[in-house]
Amino acid sequence: MAAVKGSDKRPDKRAERSRRTREKIVAAARDLFVAQGYGATSLQEVADRAGVAVQTVYFVFRNKRALFKDVVDTSIAGDAEPVATMDRDWFRSACAEPTAAGQLRAHVRGVREILGRVAPIMPLIAAAAATDPEIAAQWPTDPDPRYTVQYAAAEALTSKPDARADVDVTRAADLLYGLLSPELYLVFVRDRGWSPDAWEEWACAALTADLCADRE
Repeated sequence: MAAVKGSDKRPDKRAERSRRTREKIVAAARDLFVAQGYGATSLQEVADRAGVAVQTVYFVFRNKRALFKDVVDTSIAGDAEPVATMDRDWFRSACAEPTAAGQLRAHVRGVREILGRVAPIMPLIAAAAATDPEIAAQWPTDPDPRYTVQYAAAEALTSKPDARADVDVTRAADLLYGLLSPELYLVFVRDRGWSPDAWEEWACAALTADLCADRE
């Protein structure tokens, strides 16, 4: 029995080592892609930064395109779990708020966490997609996944009792999509030096003014 228990534990340890190795490679790649760009970064440099053999990088990810996609996907999600944004706890909890104002506060906070990870790599995605059709094909733009998420949030928001009656779902989705865009986040936080807290406060106030009914 002892031998069986021991063998039961070994796969878990191997899986944990594999997970940690994958995380180290992704973190190293993200740092290098942001600092140097996708095209200028080699898998050997990624391996050196992660402290693994380059053969390990190839074994885990096969090629640089697959590694780049993993960097983007984990930046959006915050982890390596294959869970869509609309199935994430933070998104569901925000939509479940009883008021539009409460949903906006929770939603903007959740989006801020994503943008803090994703916005710095958005220019990399655009640059890599412009020169590599296979990378471009990994992120379809029709329909835009980000708009799909914001439209789902807008559907929940416009059903709340304090939502503005003269704002329909499409208008609300457009406002969420535009004001919570990575591009606008970068304008304020990267270019104008705003803190993420200041951006969050502004975005929440602006959206509340446009989407919530005036309080008596």
